[in-house]
Amino acid sequence: MTPLSGTATAIATSHGLGFPHPTGTTHTPLGWPRPTTVSRETSPTDGSASGGAPHEEHPPQEHLVSRETSGSPPLPTIPSDPDEPTATDPDDPPPSVDAQVDEAARPDDIVGSIDDEPPLMRAVADEARRRAALTERALPRPARTRVLTVANQKGGVGKTTTTVNVAAALAQSGAEVLVIDLDPQGNASTALGVPHHPDVTSIYEVLLDDVPLSDVIAGCPDVPHLRCAPATIDLAGAEIELISLVARETRLRRAVTAYLDGLAAVGDRVDYVFIDCPPSLGLLTINAFVAADEVFIPIQCEYYALEGLSQLLKSIELVRTHLNPTLDVSSILLTMYDGRTRLAAQVAEEVRTHFPDKTLRTAVPRSVRISEAPSHGQTVITYDPSSSGALSYLEAAGELAERGVAQDTPIKEQA
Repeated sequence: MTPLSGTATAIATSHGLGFPHPTGTTHTPLGWPRPTTVSRETSPTDGSASGGAPHEEHPPQEHLVSRETSGSPPLPTIPSDPDEPTATDPDDPPPSVDAQVDEAARPDDIVGSIDDEPPLMRAVADEARRRAALTERALPRPARTRVLTVANQKGGVGKTTTTVNVAAALAQSGAEVLVIDLDPQGNASTALGVPHHPDVTSIYEVLLDDVPLSDVIAGCPDVPHLRCAPATIDLAGAEIELISLVARETRLRRAVTAYLDGLAAVGDRVDYVFIDCPPSLGLLTINAFVAADEVFIPIQCEYYALEGLSQLLKSIELVRTHLNPTLDVSSILLTMYDGRTRLAAQVAEEVRTHFPDKTLRTAVPRSVRISEAPSHGQTVITYDPSSSGALSYLEAAGELAERGVAQDTPIKEQA
């Protein structure tokens, strides 16, 4: 290799990480050059000592010197508003107290307008307004018992969650509500805090052994006006055992009718009966369709839910034609709505376009509180009444009551 000559020889020395630096330069432990402080009076300005580029002279730091002592011209004066009073004259009287208050209380200058509030503050304010409106509202009482089947052949769309929370919201307003758990998993019984272990007499005995429905109903410990007919694991075999029974499709309807007639005989009644169905179109769901007058369909805001809806409507039409002519789809509720995704908005728009009169205005958002409530044996209405999920189900229950009511007598006035 040909050795470097002249000035290049002085900067070719490599240190540490291999970067060439001028000779005589101090370095850090990793080999990086450490800048040295050189006096301005003795530092070279032509770069001849180091062989590099001429050193650039920095201007003196005049900004650190007071203008009063340096003799520099004063800063220009900003002209004041002619309409704004000034207090430069010491002989002027101080402003009045009212003027000081008016000057201090300028919301536009301090906190900004309402539109400038952070999204979290707007959400909190919106929930507070919704909670106040729901608290003051009196729900109307139906003229007769409404029997609703909550069904969807697709699993995981919020059938059980919708059943227990809408039922709890109506019962909290003073309505008498009964929930029939027709799902072998027994999730509705769990959410309402009703025992459903294998030794409990359940809806299975009602369907297979003709046990009266009143013998299996238990009260919900958290909501006084809410009752539940629990389901046990024995119900998993009811699909097969019902096949050989006479009038297998109408067994639940006979049990519900007998129970309601028994209440009427003693001057009592139930305002709402919600039947929670399993995620299938088997004999249990057929029994629920035959026993009800209305179908309440929760739809998850995803594409698969739309595919299952068409098949569900065909099954409902078959039941209406052959077994229950009065059956009708009365309400559709959008669940697990995530406003951050375009898919949820598209699914909601599609459902509202095809079923404008049946889809509720309320859409239940995804909420951690809704998922946490069953682990405590409660609904979200009692677990966290101020959560967004609880407010949404309260609004959905109000819409459901107002849509199907036949008289305008508030529940709270009759209670």
